[in-house]
Amino acid sequence: MPSTFLKISCFLLTLSLPSMAQSEKTTFQTGAHWKPATDIRADVVMVYGTTDHPGQTFEQRLQSWRNHGYRTHFMTGIAWGEYQDYFTGRWDGRLHLDEGQKEAGGDTIWHGRMVPYIVPTKNYLDYFKQRHIKRVIDAGVDAIFLEEPEFWARAGYSEAFKREWNDFYGFPWRPQHASAENTYLSNKLKYHLYYRALNEAFTYAKQYGSSKGMHVRCYVPTHSLLNYAQWQIVSPEASLASLNCVDGYIAQVWTGTSREPNYYNGTASERVFETAFLEYGCMESMTRPTGRKVFFLTDPIEDRARDWQDYRQNYQATFTAQLLYPQTANYEVMPWPDRIYEGMYRVSARSEERAHIPRFYSTQMQVMINTLNDMPLSQNRVSGSQGVAVLMANSLMFQRSPRPVEGYDDPQLSNFYGEALPLLKRGVPVSVVHMENTGRADTWQGVKVLLMSYANMKPLTSDAHRHIAEWVSRGGVLVYSGRDDDPYQRVSEWWNQGANHFKAPADHLFALMNIPAAAPEGAYAYGRGKVYVLRSDPKEYVLQAGGDKKLVETVARAYETDARADRLSFKNSFYLERGCYTLASVLTESEAGTEPLRLKGTYIDLFDSRLPVLREKVVEPGRQAFLYDVSRVAEKQKPQVLAAASRQYGERRTARSYRFTARSPQNTTNAMRILLPARPRNISVSTAGGSRWQFRQNWDARSHTLFLGFENRPGGVDVQLSW
Repeated sequence: MPSTFLKISCFLLTLSLPSMAQSEKTTFQTGAHWKPATDIRADVVMVYGTTDHPGQTFEQRLQSWRNHGYRTHFMTGIAWGEYQDYFTGRWDGRLHLDEGQKEAGGDTIWHGRMVPYIVPTKNYLDYFKQRHIKRVIDAGVDAIFLEEPEFWARAGYSEAFKREWNDFYGFPWRPQHASAENTYLSNKLKYHLYYRALNEAFTYAKQYGSSKGMHVRCYVPTHSLLNYAQWQIVSPEASLASLNCVDGYIAQVWTGTSREPNYYNGTASERVFETAFLEYGCMESMTRPTGRKVFFLTDPIEDRARDWQDYRQNYQATFTAQLLYPQTANYEVMPWPDRIYEGMYRVSARSEERAHIPRFYSTQMQVMINTLNDMPLSQNRVSGSQGVAVLMANSLMFQRSPRPVEGYDDPQLSNFYGEALPLLKRGVPVSVVHMENTGRADTWQGVKVLLMSYANMKPLTSDAHRHIAEWVSRGGVLVYSGRDDDPYQRVSEWWNQGANHFKAPADHLFALMNIPAAAPEGAYAYGRGKVYVLRSDPKEYVLQAGGDKKLVETVARAYETDARADRLSFKNSFYLERGCYTLASVLTESEAGTEPLRLKGTYIDLFDSRLPVLREKVVEPGRQAFLYDVSRVAEKQKPQVLAAASRQYGERRTARSYRFTARSPQNTTNAMRILLPARPRNISVSTAGGSRWQFRQNWDARSHTLFLGFENRPGGVDVQLSW
């Protein structure tokens, strides 16, 4: 691969990571107590909900995980949950079913039986803090995750919401479907309500924890802004970074979000890898400039019932996409292990037969999640021309509605994908810039060309325009696409109120850069930078076959000539070296060709449950690769487990021997590749009690690695090797 990749040994990279005892690098969520079948050996378990189970209190459920060596955190929903005692009046003697989110016809939007999506009123928040957060902190939990602050765009018709409208705006409620302005105002209020809810809940958690001598950390597990906008859900997203009580996020990206179809080259289709890459990029952009911690999530299955092969293929796509962001190295390795290990799903797309997770898939999955315990940070960049970014803002959610309003329609969020997919599909690793972060210096690091449109979003303040104009003046190149004629341009907002009389928000930005209002299509100089105005809405680039030609040509000129970067290179693959790990993905629908990517070396294939050692890996279009490069191991004479479907404890080494204990869930099969100085003469595999344990083994002389396979035990399997 190109010599520009920085090859730092995986040994040196992992030296900077905290010890396992101190680490909160990997986590998972479950509503169940500890079980041998779900003992997946991450650093942390997020115990879900305070509900007492039959014969077991919440505190006992929490303790069951602590008894097996886990750090225990807490997770629950902020917009829904097992809060029936509030809605049925057991909390304060009053019914609160009117506080569910309701559609125009009066129907409540339910998450489950007697579990409505919630309008987070002040009274509900008092209940939530006293009944749930206080109990959790009293149980000794010092990290709280309040997930999915969600308000549906199709909601906004309940009596509770109408009261909140009157309090917030100072005038009576208006039905959102009646106008674009009403839609915008309704979604803006939904955004505010969950911003307020999280602020109050987390502030209380920190203050109450402090009163008990605890430092409580608070996180928001949330879908990406990209997904929420596409699914027509409103959430506070990037604005939460302005709250001191928010310590970080979980990026809830998985097959279910990433398989949502989008348009490219005139065709609507699932593009799981590409969408996941953009979703993780959206979350990375939201958090990196703020210094907050973010965990990336993947899920080996998904909420919708599919078949095991479908789950596996798309898991590999999303897993690869998350690892292509090498400056993030904290992970939620899976949600709901009970449904993964104990659920039954179709054995194939053509069959109704259902079965538990196949052994080969559980082995592969455990190999993958155990790499995350050691996944290093890296300064390497994914292959391709760096520095092309797309601007997005929280207001992407404000123009979403179940039906077109005043003729406005943005099918499958095409005004965003219209800027991103034409370049991503040509092998350009497009990044994301959050408008809310434009005032933070790190936001602009490495950005050469910024793609922007107000066809699908609007600026909530004028501050971002000043920051964008300053960036252009320093040499940045802005490509602005938009007709600026949608009805949301006319909503009552800062650009047309008070001293401002701009017909469109872009005109305010243009005025700062001495560009005329309603500027015609063309190129405009400002300071050391340049602005290209294209008078097409971005959706036009993808809703029609070949519609992206003008955009791609403009970006290439902006990148090569105006930003004075290298040539904007097009290709059909992405590649990254990250410590000893190699990642690759080959695209379909790429104008750069349909050739597979051929990688030569000494690789362990981590997407194959047999962990074969390969001399060449061929990655076909539409597929990904996750490889361990044995040649990049720093201390080749040091015995060590390179890959395993288990987590290793108690390692001991002598000049002639290596021993450790492997732990992983019951009813799963282990596969290990172990680097040794020489072929072992003696191999002993036994239980912790000393009973002999059956195993399979083979030696690969070229890589100096031993394959071991045996049945896993949560209590541990002892392995002793000598040579």
